[in-house]
Amino acid sequence: MTTTISGLEITGEIRPEDRDILSNEACAFLADLVDKVADRRATLLEARARWQAKIDACALPDFRGSSKDVRTGDWSVAPLPADLLDRRVEITGPVERKMIINALNADVKVFMADFEDSLSPTWRNVIEGQTNLRDAVNRTISYEDPKSGKKYELQDKPAVLIARVRGLHLDEKNITRNGKPIPGCLMDFAFYLFHNHEQLKKNGSGPYFYVPKLEHYEEARWWNEVFVAGQNALGIPAGTIKATCLIETLPAVFEMDEILYELKDHAAGLNCGRWDYIFSYIKTLKAHSDRILPDRHAVGMDKPFLDAYSRLLIRTCHKRRALAMGGMSAFLPAKTPDEDAANKEKVRADKQREADNGHDGSWVAHPALAEVVNTVYSNAFKPGKTNQLDVSRETDASITNAVLVETPEGPFTDEGLRSNIRIALQYIEAWLGGLGAVAIYGLMEDAATAEISRASIWQWIKNGATLDNGLTMTADYFRKVKAEEMDVVKAEVGDERWASGHFDEAATLLENLCVSEDFDTFLTLEAYRQI
Repeated sequence: MTTTISGLEITGEIRPEDRDILSNEACAFLADLVDKVADRRATLLEARARWQAKIDACALPDFRGSSKDVRTGDWSVAPLPADLLDRRVEITGPVERKMIINALNADVKVFMADFEDSLSPTWRNVIEGQTNLRDAVNRTISYEDPKSGKKYELQDKPAVLIARVRGLHLDEKNITRNGKPIPGCLMDFAFYLFHNHEQLKKNGSGPYFYVPKLEHYEEARWWNEVFVAGQNALGIPAGTIKATCLIETLPAVFEMDEILYELKDHAAGLNCGRWDYIFSYIKTLKAHSDRILPDRHAVGMDKPFLDAYSRLLIRTCHKRRALAMGGMSAFLPAKTPDEDAANKEKVRADKQREADNGHDGSWVAHPALAEVVNTVYSNAFKPGKTNQLDVSRETDASITNAVLVETPEGPFTDEGLRSNIRIALQYIEAWLGGLGAVAIYGLMEDAATAEISRASIWQWIKNGATLDNGLTMTADYFRKVKAEEMDVVKAEVGDERWASGHFDEAATLLENLCVSEDFDTFLTLEAYRQI
């Protein structure tokens, strides 16, 4: 059944309570945005493909000569609002009701409410997510656990809310305009802005966004057009919207100045989205047989190409008076005190490296880690400061394109292969079942984990990597190990959970991704067709 509201054709189920989000006025606002900018999104995606074809033909990414004046120019972003000056700890998670309450109540400065990598974008998830965020902004959100009866409510002085929209590549298949699916990111942006900008202002905050998976500065220019159009349509002062862009693709690291410049009235900062960044390294350099990444567990932020990425992001941001956010710590509370202490020490060491480099804050996946990260960054900040904008890194040696694409050394292990299979299988299965943030082996995993896992397997097969057991990585060996690891996962989750889940579909999708001749740009594109 299709319902038309203000020119949008909606095939998703519309419950009575959904009409608060899908109001005539909100849908008209979204339809107008789609009319103004959606066609240019298609052009940007085509430009990505043309750029990638050059890299596949043995070129390497580099800084663009045509925008050198921007990189060397004397300019800065617009001043940041008061509630975005201190972001020493941010917690992330999907736009699920209980999660939102717990995250906003945590001892953190910011909650990033996620429509992207930690959300499986089922129709019900995205629509209810908008309702949940509206209630959170209005401070009326509550939740009662149907099993335990425990009630969750928002406390005083919740964290600052930032919404992460979907990536540029993802459509919303349940809404079409003139017969074409609309960009998912426009749906997320438009409904959140339309329903919340007035109350956010009353709260002393504003409409803040995380923008993921940018590759080139023209995409930031497009987003700036979206922000301007949205502000104009709603009568919001220019520059009210603030965006933090994730630098989580290899192309984008060479265009950080340009990305900030295009968004300078709206830019709040850049973030090291390091798990997707490692995935993007593989994806971007997939045709380069001398750029094979080792076991992903050996690719830490101490590796030269990742350390350079972190330091260049800090230098770029602080030169332009924008905040430089660090990466995710995905650890969850462990089962024993000793394990928990060991995990927290790993988190502390990782965050200490970031803070010493000059980052202004970092991400955690669980409130239990907030204290560790708070302590690290609070100790790193100078007295009276709420960030490290004064850390310029201007005396660092020049960071070249060669350093940014330098391949780290490390082992190619059979256990790494098996771990990748188990984790990717379980994550994809959960995603197909409507869950985008999944606890697996003590870590909170999202789509980036599955992307790294399957990309690494594909690259090892494509290049015939020699594993530490002496065997050559082939498609047949992958299939053999996959069958063995499926048995392991089945034993771990139990027969009932296995039978009721989507493991067979997940295994088929994983195999197709890993053994295909051509590299699929995003696993979620195919997986989205199945939900």
